[in-house]
Formats: sequence, structure tokens, C-alpha cells
Amino acid sequence: MTSPRQDIGPTYTPESGGQMRRPDGQPVRVLVVDDEPSIAELVSMALRYEGWRVDTAGDGLSAARVARQFQPDIVVLDIMLPDLDGREVLRKLRADIPALPVLFLTAKDSVEDRIAGLTAGGDDYVTKPFSLEEVVLRLRGLLRRTGVTPIASGAQLVVGDLALDEDSREVTRGGEPIQLTATEFELLRFFMRNPKRVLSKAQILDRVWNYDFGGQANIVELYISYLRKKIDLGREPMIHTMRGAGYVLKPAS
Repeated sequence: MTSPRQDIGPTYTPESGGQMRRPDGQPVRVLVVDDEPSIAELVSMALRYEGWRVDTAGDGLSAARVARQFQPDIVVLDIMLPDLDGREVLRKLRADIPALPVLFLTAKDSVEDRIAGLTAGGDDYVTKPFSLEEVVLRLRGLLRRTGVTPIASGAQLVVGDLALDEDSREVTRGGEPIQLTATEFELLRFFMRNPKRVLSKAQILDRVWNYDFGGQANIVELYISYLRKKIDLGREPMIHTMRGAGYVLKPAS
């Protein structure tokens, strides 16, 4: 198997066409099925950054079980799984959710393989190596066909007494305005879109600075310190260091 760095492009910028929501206003639900945990995690992080809910499975049988519980709106499905062929997984998923759109991922790039994937019922097809932007764009296109449409973002992220407006780029804590640089704002937005989730330095570099793994990890430490001085100074801390793992943003208790 190839490494995640070879399989997935190192950069990702969120879509600017407005956050997509289900017709009932709830976040889009995406099931990511891939037997390589590192790939599944990177794809999942990009989708969560879109504001979508994500669940994962590492094999075909787990995918069918998780789908019944999670009821996804769309699936990212690796064709080559350790137990079942992706096309068989697709049949199991559609048995429970007949109109479920599916984006196939595969290392095979021949015309025959593309036709086989699409004739098996896949709605679209992305070959490795692929970029995270391409996966997100393909998913957004498939979702539009099912009636899921972008909404004006107007999104305000709130964690505890910390609030961030994605349109006006205003940040407040306890109602008091906080002035951030562009990079500090992107770093805080990434944290606030993943509250209570430990984010590694590599993940932060990849999302905020678009660096590949092994980049300048010290820049993360530097900007975390800048952010803490503005967000936490004189208040109960919200940004916490998880030794050996990364950082996490949590509401003040």
C-alpha cells in the first residue's frame, strides 16, 4: 500500500460556495470507507472542515453496519477493501438506503476500471493519487443532485463563551472583541470547527499552512502562543496542550 502522502495531496482550502446542509437544516452526513486509517482520517478532517458530520469504517462489513446506524447522505468508498469488493459493499449499502450517492476511490485508472465502477452503480470515481479539494468538489456536486444545496454561510462558530463569525471575521470571548491576524483567525477557526478534538501539529500545518508532514512544527507552537495570549490571557484557558499528541480547544469549565 502507498503512504498517505502519496495518496492525498498535502493542501486543502475549504470551499467558498457556502456551507451545504441537508433539507432539514442538519449537517451533511458522510461515511468514509477506507482500510488505511491515515487516509480515512485525512479525508474525514477535510470533510469536517466543511462543517459535515463524518463517520468511518475500515472494511466492507463494518461499512454496512455503520451506515445502518449513521444513515449517511453520501459515501466515500475505497473499491479495494480487505474483506469485500467495493462493488459488493455498494450493493449492501443500497439495499438499506436505495438512493445513496457513492464516490468510489481507487488506485486503478484504466478506462475499463472506470466503466466497471460506474456500471456497478457508483455515482462518481476518483483515482489515487487525488487531492482533498477534488474529493470535496465531487461530493458537493453529487449532493446537489440529491437536493442538498449550499446556504449562505453566515456561520457563527461558538465554543463556550468564544464566538467566531466566518463572514465578518469578528471574534469575541465573553462578548469582548478580540483582534486576530489572518493566520491566527484561520488557526482559531480550525480549532473551533473541531472542538474537544485533539489536533496534531501535522494536521494543523496541513490545514492552516498547507505544509506537508514534517514541516516547520515550531511555527505551530509560535502561533499557538500568540493565540493563547489573545484568547486565554486573564481568563480560564481554552487551548490545552496534550503532551505528545497535539492541542485541543475546549470550553472553559
